[in-house]
Amino acid sequence: MSLLQTLVSAGAAALMTLSAPLDTLAPQNDVSGTLFLVNRQNTITEAYEPEDLVEAQVSGSVRRMRAEAAAALEEMFAACREETRLTLISVSGYRSWSKQNNIWQRKLRSVKKNVEKAQEYVAPPGASEHQLGLAMDIGQKSKAHLTEAFGKTEGGKWARENCWRFGFILRYAEEWEEITGYKFEPWHFRYVGREYAKEIHDAGIPFETWLIRYRTDLLTGLLEEGTE
Repeated sequence: MSLLQTLVSAGAAALMTLSAPLDTLAPQNDVSGTLFLVNRQNTITEAYEPEDLVEAQVSGSVRRMRAEAAAALEEMFAACREETRLTLISVSGYRSWSKQNNIWQRKLRSVKKNVEKAQEYVAPPGASEHQLGLAMDIGQKSKAHLTEAFGKTEGGKWARENCWRFGFILRYAEEWEEITGYKFEPWHFRYVGREYAKEIHDAGIPFETWLIRYRTDLLTGLLEEGTE
């Protein structure tokens, strides 16, 4: 039996014994949580819209996010201003399924309906973290944004190095393209909460990889509890 099969079997046994909540055992499937995994394989329904969207009180546009993420964004922008005297701006926060579909269709037209090419840069509708209300595209005032050039600005560098302090992670790093499936986006930050953001930052791995590790550790812990 493989390690994965062993873990799955152990997890199932532990579940039966402990009756742990499903959201705890599979946080990547809990759309209302901060660890929901969104990519082309794990999508959101067209009808989904977060219940607690608010306008983040920061400079920029399209500032709506879930309340917890918006508050964290405000703290991060304020800290950047205090520590560097630079002004970060919001560029694009929450997007509905239909809004993402419009962006997707425009990209498809621009690449002559080459789906594979379009997917390198734009998520299809239902596959965008922006629909969760937990993602924000960030720029620096008076500087380039939504291009790789943002990553070389002082604000871009500060955001990448410090976002974890406020519960955010840089979602699509250049060295993770084969795992995330997206080209480098130094402007795209995803809120996961302070505790998890620090763990992901310290591990230096993409969100997908960290989630596998997180669930493996969780299932192992449940097995140990169930056999005591």
